[in-house]
Amino acid sequence: MQNRIVELETQVAFQENTIEQLSKVISKQQRQLDRLQQEIILIKKRIEEQQPSVTAVTTEEHPPHY
Repeated sequence: MQNRIVELETQVAFQENTIEQLSKVISKQQRQLDRLQQEIILIKKRIEEQQPSVTAVTTEEHPPHY
């Protein structure tokens, strides 16, 4: 019976360690996702600033029958 308790305690300790490691990985990945989302927003803004918008081009052009 004592051996079984020691074995269970060992398993619980291993699982707690694993959970802690996974929690750290998840936190790191969330920070990376947040940073990448911000980078995407900045890239989209830069692209929009460099290229004229589609609506601006279409409003300046006259239809072919003009």
